[in-house]
Order: sequence, then C-alpha cells, then structure tokens
Amino acid sequence: MNRVVDLHCHSRYSDGTLSVGDLVTLAKSRGVELLSLTDHDEVSGIPEARKHCAEQALAFVAGVEISSEWRDMSIHIVGLRVDDKNAVLTSLLAGARKARDDRAQRMDDAFEAVGIRGALAGASAYAPNPDLISRTHFARHLVDSGVCGSVGEVFTRFMKPGKPGYVAHQWVAMQAAIDAIHAAGGRAVLAHPARYETQFLGGPSTLLKCFAEAGGDGVEVVCAAHNPPEWAQYAALARRYDLLASIGSDFHSPMESRVKFGDLPRLSPNLKPVWHDWPEAECLYA
Repeated sequence: MNRVVDLHCHSRYSDGTLSVGDLVTLAKSRGVELLSLTDHDEVSGIPEARKHCAEQALAFVAGVEISSEWRDMSIHIVGLRVDDKNAVLTSLLAGARKARDDRAQRMDDAFEAVGIRGALAGASAYAPNPDLISRTHFARHLVDSGVCGSVGEVFTRFMKPGKPGYVAHQWVAMQAAIDAIHAAGGRAVLAHPARYETQFLGGPSTLLKCFAEAGGDGVEVVCAAHNPPEWAQYAALARRYDLLASIGSDFHSPMESRVKFGDLPRLSPNLKPVWHDWPEAECLYA
C-alpha cells in the first residue's frame, strides 16, 4: 500500500492560511486519498471539508487538534474520526477557545510592555475566525510589520519561556482531551511528539507510556516535525506501547509549512495504522 494519507492539517478556521475548499483542492492535487482536517480547538470547518472532499472524491474523516497539557508541559492531541457535533467534545473545545482569547489579551499586554503596541489588533487581522487567535497570528503580524524577519524568529525572540511575548497558560489536561475524543467516538493521537521538551520529564518514552496508560490510541510517527532517525524512534515506541501509527504534514500554509501534502514517506508496514479498520480507508487498499 503506497497511497497518500494526511491526517493533520489546518485551515483558516484556526491558523492555516487557506480556505477549506482551497485546502482540499490542494490536497487532492498532491495525491492525498484520505484526509482529515484538524484545526486547533475548532471543528467549525468540518461540514465544509466533508462537502468539498465528497465533491472531489477524496476520503475524509473529521478531526481536531486539542491544545493539552501533561506534567505542566503543553502537548497537542489530535482527535480523528470524531463526531463533530458531540456535546462533550464541543463543550471542551469552547472552553479551550475561551482560554485562548484570555491568553491573547495577556500576550498583547506583554508586547505592549516592551514597546510593541497594537499586537492583538494586528494579530486579529490575520484571524478570519475571531474565536480563535493563536500565537501564529501574532507571529504573522510581527513579520509583516517588520519587527521580525520570519515566523520562526518571532517564536525564538518572543514566545519561549522568559521571552517578552511569552505568557504562561494552563491547557486542557491530557486525560480530559483523550476522554472527550473518545466520547465523540474518535481516536486520540499524540501529535508531533519529537517537538516536546521531555528531557526533564522522563524523555519521550515516559510521555508515550503515560499517553498510552491514559487511553491514548496512537502517535504521529511520520510528520513534518520529525527527521528520519525520529521516524524510526517513534515507530519503535509505537510498537513498544501498542499504539497505532499516524501520519500528518501539519500543513498550515504553502509559504510556511515544512513539507507539502504528499511529500512525507509512507508508514512502515511493521506498524498498524490508525486507519486500519476505518470504512473511509477502504480506498487505500483498492
């Protein structure tokens, strides 16, 4: 099986730059055959994605990326094949978006304290969904206003602990995120695990062990944030903790994303994919 699967991408409903329709069209043009839209803490784009995928004969499962927390460290958990109308899930996501709004105001205060005024107003101009203003929206404003030369520079200079634009924040507990995804009938997948600074928390193995013990279903083995040795590392950890394997580009923008749809390697046949028993995935084996 050498078909293209991408179960992690973002539209303008969160911090992507493309509309849902344009995102689906791009994915289709790049050979994707099974897609999930996983906007941050938001499922409002799912009906559009489902419609556009049906029109373009592209298999689709509803998804979401939940901003979560483990041992006081921010992590992201992707929910796949969820019921986007489920009350437990939508309630949790509404709370997460409200927390994001509070954080955005505190970030604006932090930037103003170092002489950067109007950061929140600037970020809002980049956020078509007023209910979800993220750090990426702040970063795009700071780049286009000339404060920094790239989104990466913004995160390095301003958005890490101890930096002027950083504000501490408490996200949804890992267990609560997993439970909400399960309540919505989905599978909980730990997103881009190599991105997390786990060296003082027992390392990646401890994180994946705790995630599995909390009922987590899978882990992103192949993703844009991982290099080839990390693909092998997380494949081994997935097998060790009996986790299903997922793959996703974490696509946000043609200009900002590290890889294009379809450019990631396929999962090893020694792994059980998260889609192994989904009716939507039958197209992959035709």
